[in-house]
Amino acid sequence: MAGKSASAVAVIAPRQEKTFWQKIKEQKVLVLWALIFFVFGFIFYYLPLGGWVIGFQDYKPKNGLFGSQFIGFDKFIQLFSDVTFLRTLRNTLCMGVLNLAFCFVTAIAFAILLNEVKSNGGKKMVQTISYLPHFLSWIIVTGILHDMLSGSGIVNEILVGLHILDQPLNFFAYPQLFWGIVVFANIWKETGWNAIIYLAAITAIDPSLYEAAQIDGAGRWSRIKAVTLPGIRPIIMIQLLMNVGNVLNAGFEVQYLLGNGLVQSVSQTIDIYVLKWGISQGDYAIGTAAGIFKSVVSIILIVAANQIAKRSGEERLF
Repeated sequence: MAGKSASAVAVIAPRQEKTFWQKIKEQKVLVLWALIFFVFGFIFYYLPLGGWVIGFQDYKPKNGLFGSQFIGFDKFIQLFSDVTFLRTLRNTLCMGVLNLAFCFVTAIAFAILLNEVKSNGGKKMVQTISYLPHFLSWIIVTGILHDMLSGSGIVNEILVGLHILDQPLNFFAYPQLFWGIVVFANIWKETGWNAIIYLAAITAIDPSLYEAAQIDGAGRWSRIKAVTLPGIRPIIMIQLLMNVGNVLNAGFEVQYLLGNGLVQSVSQTIDIYVLKWGISQGDYAIGTAAGIFKSVVSIILIVAANQIAKRSGEERLF
């Protein structure tokens, strides 16, 4: 009996916890790789943040960071007193919101519709064609847009041929059309690529849910509404939170390449403003101040979106 009791005690005895250094030793390869990425991120992401001090200085390259005069928030006051910057902020915010709304929705819709295609060959072909524009540079994309929308381009030929227009239209001469052109360019270039993550999420949905819904008499659209959308809702929320922080990153290349003097009032973004005034004019402090403003607004938007998601019942992601 004593032997049995001893063996029973030995069986139920709690296993000794491994020490911190023992766990590190067991996973030394993973720790080494993590350390490499930590050092990389520190050097290239966090160390350059020390340059933000330029936004609070009357920075002169010859004097450097430690020799330039500290002026506090004077550059920020100058920034928000500049009518050009305020107009640039409006353009950036409007184009950012439009890109977020249309590109976000079209990627989800495209993924759902592509998932409904029954032919695997046709699905793969459409998917491949749709995300190929992502790998094109904006130089090529804007060149294609210029050719399409030029006076002798295919769009004008179709509109004139259908008698919708009496004569070719210069699309890049009308400020009211510029934002729509930018949104169309982003949708055409990025929809297929952005849809990949939603397609992956859809494939993870249990097929038995579709079968059960079909047995209950649900049609195709009802199955999408009752099964597909709820199944990818967590991914939608994550993507939304990530994209909200990029609202002020409305773009640089497409606006810079498509813009001209006729649409300058609606084409300039904060990035173009930084290039024009912060780099070309040599006022590095004003450019840094604009960059700090973008970063602070992005952080505020992400935190606010996270709180809204949390209140709506979603799990907190950050």
